Amino acid sequence: MISENPDLDLLAKNLDLIFIGFNPSLYSAEVMHHYASRNNRFWRILFKSGITKRLYLPSEDRLLLEKGFGFTNIVHRPTKTAAEITPEEYRIGKAELRKKLETYQPKVACFVGKGVYLSYSGKKKADWGLQPESLVEGVMEFAAPSSSGLVRMKEDEIVSIYKKIGKLL
Repeated sequence: MISENPDLDLLAKNLDLIFIGFNPSLYSAEVMHHYASRNNRFWRILFKSGITKRLYLPSEDRLLLEKGFGFTNIVHRPTKTAAEITPEEYRIGKAELRKKLETYQPKVACFVGKGVYLSYSGKKKADWGLQPESLVEGVMEFAAPSSSGLVRMKEDEIVSIYKKIGKLL
C-alpha cells in the first residue's frame, strides 16, 4: 500500500527508512518534490554517506520509494522557514506522525533535523544518531542534522552522522 497525497508523503509499509522533515519549503510544495531547494544538501548527503548508490535529483524522490526509502514531514503546511510553524501544528503533527510510524512500520525513522526529533519525542535534548528508546515499538529513531543550507555544520560532518544510518539497515 503506497500513500501519495498533497502534503508530499511518499510512504509504503515496511520501508527500510523514512526521512522526516520539519515541513515542506515553499519551493518543494510548488514542485511537489522533497528537499527540492537548490540550497538544500539532502541529496548530496545521501550519496556521500552511501545511503544511495548515486546522486539523485529531487524530481526522482519517487524512485527512492522503490528502494525502500520514504518521506514525510511533522507538519504539512509549507513555509519559508521552520520558525513559522506554530506549537499547535507541532502538536497535531506529532500525533499524525506517530500514527504513520505505527501504520507503516519502517525499520528506521530518520528525523532530518534535531528540532524535528525533539518536537516529536517531547525530549529537551538528544544526541545525534540512534536514540536509546523509541516511541513506536519496532521502529528505530535516528536524529540527524538538517540538510538545509542554513545549517552552519560542515557537510562532511553531517555526512559522517548519516553514514551511521547505513550500519542500521
